Amino acid sequence: MCSLCGILGCDDHWTNAIARPGVYSRNHDAQSRRTESARRIKAANAILSFRRVTLDVWQGRSYVVSSPTGASSVFEALSHLWPEAETLAGRDFDPLDEGLIAWMEERGRV
Repeated sequence: MCSLCGILGCDDHWTNAIARPGVYSRNHDAQSRRTESARRIKAANAILSFRRVTLDVWQGRSYVVSSPTGASSVFEALSHLWPEAETLAGRDFDPLDEGLIAWMEERGRV
């Protein structure tokens, strides 16, 4: 996705930490939404670092995933994270990968 689409895209995806009428959420105020978003980014970066890829917020509305070579991709919702990260890393992110699990355990992240 190009950067412009990332900015203009919808921010009401279910993975976003925003309050929705009629839906239970502990993210009722801006501070709790920012806290939840930071927690999700930290958790994703713990896994992404296995393939030397990083995730960050871009323009407060979108996300950018970057490779160690400087390649990057902007996208609007965390649901797009894994396909984008796999493309940049050139490898899959399998949550049951024994190497990933061992690597996370060595670093005390599991």
